[in-house]
Amino acid sequence: MNAWVHLDTGPVPGGGRSLALMQRDDEFTIVVDEIELMNSTRGTSEEALATLACARMTHTPAPRVLIGGLGMGFTLRAALRTLGPDARIVVAELVPAVTAWARGPLSRVFAGCLDDPRVSVEETDVNRLIQSEPAGWDVILLDVDNGPEGLMRRSNNRLYDGWGLKRLRWALRPAGVLAVWSGSPDRKFKARLKRHGFAVAETRIPANGHTGPRHVVWTATRAEAPLP
Repeated sequence: MNAWVHLDTGPVPGGGRSLALMQRDDEFTIVVDEIELMNSTRGTSEEALATLACARMTHTPAPRVLIGGLGMGFTLRAALRTLGPDARIVVAELVPAVTAWARGPLSRVFAGCLDDPRVSVEETDVNRLIQSEPAGWDVILLDVDNGPEGLMRRSNNRLYDGWGLKRLRWALRPAGVLAVWSGSPDRKFKARLKRHGFAVAETRIPANGHTGPRHVVWTATRAEAPLP
């Protein structure tokens, strides 16, 4: 097996850190401070983030879906496979280099999904889109940072605190679905979801599909009744 080759580095806006894209033979990885964030050969849990939520949209006409984090496109490709031709998917990606890599060295991994007419990519903080309109989204999929325990940017934590969850609930349409990916379990976050008006299901998924550490996907349905 050949050694890893460094292809490119991209700064994280406002984070003071940089992402590095590495390649070894046909395998790619994105790392920060030598910690692997994603790998082109392991995306089972990222796919589940989309399928668990989008499968609930079977009877929803023209569902609007917001994905926080482009990554290596596992979540986006799974959403496209699950949703019908009338769906509209917006991907918010904060790091411009990640979008460039998707159309450059990672183009084979993305397999043309960015050219699907249902997809648009915005290079922005997903928080801005969440706050842009009330009841604007049928599905919000968050694979931002490493989950509720942020790794790259401290400001990412605001997505997952009480204020952030209120905003997420506000941004979802009635019976809308929020799905959150995490590298590890977090009982406090699960309880916080429930306190802020969500019915929650937790799914633990092996990182490579069968073995290895288990990632977590929380699928949270927006409650119909207003909060007291």
